[in-house]
Amino acid sequence: MIKNLFMPRRRRPAANGLARAAAALHPRAMISDPRAALFADVDTWVFDLDNTLYPARYNLFELVDRKIGAFVAALLGVDRGAARRVQKSYFREHGTTLRGLMLNHGVDPQAFLEFVHDIDVARVPPSPDLDAALARLDGRKLVFTNASTRHAERVMERLGVAHHFEGVFDIADAGYVPKPHPETYAAMVARFAFDPRAAAMIEDIARNLEPAAAIGMTTVWLRNDSEWGREGSDGAYIDLVIDDLTGWLAGLGDGAPAA
Repeated sequence: MIKNLFMPRRRRPAANGLARAAAALHPRAMISDPRAALFADVDTWVFDLDNTLYPARYNLFELVDRKIGAFVAALLGVDRGAARRVQKSYFREHGTTLRGLMLNHGVDPQAFLEFVHDIDVARVPPSPDLDAALARLDGRKLVFTNASTRHAERVMERLGVAHHFEGVFDIADAGYVPKPHPETYAAMVARFAFDPRAAAMIEDIARNLEPAAAIGMTTVWLRNDSEWGREGSDGAYIDLVIDDLTGWLAGLGDGAPAA
């Protein structure tokens, strides 16, 4: 199945002068009318969840991050500093701390997920603007996350946008093999039965877009200035760079230029 998904990407329209100026700053960032160019044939929109559907400045994931650290410290019987080092080492090596804990310590993934996602999502305010932008965006809308479905549902409900999304593909659906492992993208595409060449993926961790591009998806990096977020952000697999999801989606829905 994975082999069949790795197919040539659609030919991109020639960049106009403004787009070429943007490309000088980022290899594939384009400032053009997205309906007429990169997104003209997109009928499926795949969104990451944390720090993508809501702005990173709300620091919601900080609460999850702290809980992960507490879980690791309790599991290994170490102080928070040592736990932090293990946590981030596993994240870099395996894509999620959970994957490292499962492989190296036999951790029950459901117990981990229930613990780390037991947080107050009130830091994220409702977003009527995002709700309106998604309402104007044609096509199927999906969430693709390394978190749990319940966490995704709570965040989307808090934002007031859950009704726009057809489904969530979470870490359990992936067999606990996280982004950016290519087989997880293949499983997500198979689950929702869409043509990746007519799909776009929006994500704040740049390296997670490389497998999406490899199966033909149009890729949008929501700029994240954290070390792990910007790793790989100079890759040729990124088609567009944005700084504001809601503003960009509003431009798409209006047919206005966006970048």
